[in-house]
Amino acid sequence: MSIDKGDRITASYKSGRYIGKVIDLKPSLQKAVVEIHAILVHPKQGDLHAPNQADVPFFHERPALAFREKALVPISSIKKYDGEVLDYYESLIDSLQKQISTLAKDESDYAQLAYKRLSTLKAEYEKKRMDI
Repeated sequence: MSIDKGDRITASYKSGRYIGKVIDLKPSLQKAVVEIHAILVHPKQGDLHAPNQADVPFFHERPALAFREKALVPISSIKKYDGEVLDYYESLIDSLQKQISTLAKDESDYAQLAYKRLSTLKAEYEKKRMDI
């Protein structure tokens, strides 16, 4: 599969999955610059090197990439996309709510900590949306 500038794609970036557009290609790095348009999967909270663990030195709060933010993503994580491009903020809240719902059913220490981080992010996202 070949990816070209201007292609509408889905791409993974730090445990999130996004819909975007290829802005530039960096073949020597095997990466592409992608402009974010919507979110399919909100990034997981916590330490990516110790997934689903609460007892880590630093439990990361991972916000989703912003609307039209550029990200340098591995070409191997990119797939062409010809579906509907969702509204950024609707996709943000929907992907966040899906994770929150999953975590609410889990009583582990990780789930409780991740739930708190996502609840904080949700309040921040809603405030940003009101400011627009």
